[in-house]
Amino acid sequence: MRIGLHANPRRPRALELARAALARLEGRAELVLSSETAEALGGPGREGPPLEEMRADVLIAVGGDGTFLNCVQRSTIPLLPVNGGTVGFLAEVEGDRPEEFSAALDRVVSGQYNLEERMQIAAQIDGVFLADAINEVVVHSNQVAKMRFFEVAVDGARLGRVRADGLMVATPTGSTSYSMSAGGPIVDPTVEAMIVTGLAPFPAVARAVVLDPLRTIAIRLLPGRDGVVVVDGGVEAPLPAGGEVLCYRSARKALFVRIARQYFRKLRGKNILPWLESDGEGFDVPPSA
Repeated sequence: MRIGLHANPRRPRALELARAALARLEGRAELVLSSETAEALGGPGREGPPLEEMRADVLIAVGGDGTFLNCVQRSTIPLLPVNGGTVGFLAEVEGDRPEEFSAALDRVVSGQYNLEERMQIAAQIDGVFLADAINEVVVHSNQVAKMRFFEVAVDGARLGRVRADGLMVATPTGSTSYSMSAGGPIVDPTVEAMIVTGLAPFPAVARAVVLDPLRTIAIRLLPGRDGVVVVDGGVEAPLPAGGEVLCYRSARKALFVRIARQYFRKLRGKNILPWLESDGEGFDVPPSA
């Protein structure tokens, strides 16, 4: 088995976990380090390809959500995200739990894991492809604290205009990220859908809209000042006033390595799911009939 390893070179904890992974996997699998990781770890014979050129059965990524998003952008290898950062909501394994971390590595080597597909959204401006988004595509004014009018069309039919700081089109995976902070709904990540959410819309009664993934969503920045399009918080492109962004389901899906199904437990653990885990916690439960 060939296992790739990528760690955020700017996080000492991520590099520490990468060293621990190397020590546990050495001799049990063929290991390949990304060029950034090899350079950060140093040592004789340490070298590796950039993520775009890496070939492996599984890619272990150590860092935070930014690291994982970067890996999905640059590689199609099934990803095992290990939290070596802060929130790490996309992480499958928590690096600060040594037993869980070691057990996950052992299961990867023995092939005891599942692959989960996640929908991505493709974005383009004037026919020029930008990138696939595993979380969201954001369109907003290039001037801070300046509201603009945005026009939304679905499959060529005008849906309406929104006055806001910006608009985003999110995936179900991204529904617990920027979209949720803007008032969007939580959507099970195994569902395929596109969520259109306004950023600080006026009037504030504007609501998010959940659409079929086979739709094509066009967001036009009405004439005035220019704007910017941001894909997954990393890829940016200017959007001229009057310009249009097209968002649609990407043909490429992100593949995540799953050791255990723990999505809703993770929501509760990170205080994202507002529901109580057990009866009688915080309020009185009426007796059953």
